[in-house]
Amino acid sequence: MFFRKNTALFHTMALALAYSLITLLLLVQSVPYSATAQTSTNKSLGSSLTAQNKDSYWASLSRDFAFGFQQIGKGGYLLAIWFNNIPEKTVVWSANGNNLAPRGSVVQLTADGQLLLNDPTGKQIWRANWDGSEVAYGAMLDSGNFVLARQDSHHLWQSFDHPTDTILPTQIMNKNSQLVARYAERNYSNGRFQFTLKLDGNLVLEARAFPLNSSSFAYWSSETAGTGFQVVFDQSGSLYVSGNSGSILKNISEPTSSPKYYYHRAILEYDGVFRHYLYRKSTTTADAGNWLMPIWSPSSSFIPSNICSIGGETAGSGACGFNSYCKLGDYGRRSCHCPNGYTFIDPDDVMKGCKQNFISQSCDEETDNFDFHRMPNTDWPWHDYEHFQGQTEVWCKKACLVDCFCAAAIYRNGECWKKKIPLSNGRMDLSVRGSALIKFRKDNSTLNPSSAGRSTLLLSSSVFLNLLLLLAAFLVIFRLNYWKQEVLQVHQVMPGINLQSFTYEELRKATNGFKEELGRGAFATVYKGSLESDDIIHVAVKRLNNMVRQSDLEFKAELSAIGRTNHRNLVQLLGFCNEGEHRLLVYEFMSYGSVASLLFGGSKPSWKQRMQIALGSARGLSYLHEECRSRIIHCDIKPQNILLDETWTARISDFGIAKLLKTDQTRTTTRIRGTKGYVAPEWFRNMPVTVKVDVYSFGIVLLELICCRKNFEVEVEDENQIILADWACDCYYERKLDLLVANDEKAMDDMERVEKYVMIAIWCIQGDPLVRPTMKKVVQMMEGSVEVSVPPVPSSFTSSISN
Repeated sequence: MFFRKNTALFHTMALALAYSLITLLLLVQSVPYSATAQTSTNKSLGSSLTAQNKDSYWASLSRDFAFGFQQIGKGGYLLAIWFNNIPEKTVVWSANGNNLAPRGSVVQLTADGQLLLNDPTGKQIWRANWDGSEVAYGAMLDSGNFVLARQDSHHLWQSFDHPTDTILPTQIMNKNSQLVARYAERNYSNGRFQFTLKLDGNLVLEARAFPLNSSSFAYWSSETAGTGFQVVFDQSGSLYVSGNSGSILKNISEPTSSPKYYYHRAILEYDGVFRHYLYRKSTTTADAGNWLMPIWSPSSSFIPSNICSIGGETAGSGACGFNSYCKLGDYGRRSCHCPNGYTFIDPDDVMKGCKQNFISQSCDEETDNFDFHRMPNTDWPWHDYEHFQGQTEVWCKKACLVDCFCAAAIYRNGECWKKKIPLSNGRMDLSVRGSALIKFRKDNSTLNPSSAGRSTLLLSSSVFLNLLLLLAAFLVIFRLNYWKQEVLQVHQVMPGINLQSFTYEELRKATNGFKEELGRGAFATVYKGSLESDDIIHVAVKRLNNMVRQSDLEFKAELSAIGRTNHRNLVQLLGFCNEGEHRLLVYEFMSYGSVASLLFGGSKPSWKQRMQIALGSARGLSYLHEECRSRIIHCDIKPQNILLDETWTARISDFGIAKLLKTDQTRTTTRIRGTKGYVAPEWFRNMPVTVKVDVYSFGIVLLELICCRKNFEVEVEDENQIILADWACDCYYERKLDLLVANDEKAMDDMERVEKYVMIAIWCIQGDPLVRPTMKKVVQMMEGSVEVSVPPVPSSFTSSISN
């Protein structure tokens, strides 16, 4: 609480009055407030805004609301409407939550009356669904509604008719309209819940069949089927379902404070709860003596009353994700937790659920390695695979213990239910009777359980054998130490992998003081080096710069994942330096350099060589995604990171380096990684990142290999050919594929393969990551073991194809 003296209060009121007079004078004179924020409400045809570092917007007359660009983290720009007179700048509507706009994008009210959002290259991201006819101007209204209007002020298009997750006072929802919750607090893409007024007049809260747009099941209903007509948020702050005559059928939220003194908004939040919020207007005289810092405060109205109870008999993750459980807090707030022995897959996205942090029970393993954690008042209801009655809790534990399929048991009043992984719809509440019994491994061992018993038997079978093993180990260690002194003089080898640890001085000498530079990127510089042993071994030494400081344990754990890789289509990591602030990586030296230097240089690879490079690169990525102990997402696939050895075999480099450089340890990051032109659209949408970002990048590289040109070239005769992906899609759907390889005689003689590989590339660059194939399937399609079906038109290219 902030306290002020009477003089301070008088001074503040005087300033507020002076500000009001100045604002009124500015309005009368029609003087712009600033270069990027204008108080004029009507925007003439031809007006535009550009996404830039500073928020760019059009304000309403009172400045309560603004329409324009907000930067979301570092991932891109949201075209939105927000409360403009409060520090939070709370968003109430957005146009492109599923597809954030890059910096430099422009929203324009065109000369023919259309409202368009285009990226810096002119590609359309979003448009208002109005053809522009009769539009005279656009306006941001004080109600929070942005409109396109005729000369007589009739609204032809308005944001109120196309809500996202929020409804405001004076806004009405008609039948078959809905609010869709965002994915997360700062991720405006479509989430897992929706608030829908059905065609029959019933208002429901529904879980969505995520990531699809269809509904899965309803978890709350207004019970107004057959009578409901509209959802009304009136000027007094009341929210209700009305009948055809305007009568109130179902109150959703009662007003507690007048909109004269408080801002109001009602939102379906990402946790699935619909809440009504209020924010005290700090300049009102009614609140002049109240010096509480204003914040958005939830009213007592929220539905459902217990979000943890959603799911019921319906299969699904529940309120918190598979293998997790939900606890209820104030104002219907949920908190999500993992049971003992489990951890969140992604702490920043609890809806992904929890995973076991121990090896599951093997069916030929001793039961002594496992025990149970008892959780009172906890349940994962339904979807059990066995049910017993008239038993004790001890009997229930034992029944689950001897069953290798059983991950947990629920015991209540003599009844026992066995559960398999994944556990669904978890909740903990005093109203829940009984207890959950969660099986976990006592020693949290990461050893292979199926071999544990056999290993114990072998090691304990003979004292003589143990002595032999000790002697053999001593001889091996002695020989390794002798070899290191005589050959490379490295300090140590990382346990379990073949990565050698070098000192900084050794690598400085090996590179002759980092003299011969092979390449340079945003995060590192690569130098040629030579390691002296019986023969001279040429290496490439990557010196990481701007490195995030990590502990030795974290750095080596990440190196361990890379060091265990072994595939003919990957550049082998030989060693590293982790000394003070120095972080260096030592790779095999690739004598033919990068694919980029050949593909975009003077001596271009032949059609056959390019297709071998494409297949080899696909196999290398498939290995990283599917066959490694820990999946590795490359994050920066491009021709510069595909190298060629002396046999012209494609070898992927730099895999895992993005993981080494990231500032957080989760899979969802707002910082875009990769190279412009190869970056998958989900990076800009602030969505969880998966291996499918590499699939997208590979699709772009595949098109470059097919066409033997860069993905973005300004100096072309036809402007439709500037962006390779757009042009390739146009050529495929217009049956003009010969244009892509017109200057390549060998490719022209192999048009069947050209068509097949273009189809594969289009599958890879689909906007929805779930539609893209895995790299394993890409390899199978390229090899011919899986048929390539006709790809859908990528969402981001639809406009260019249709036009």
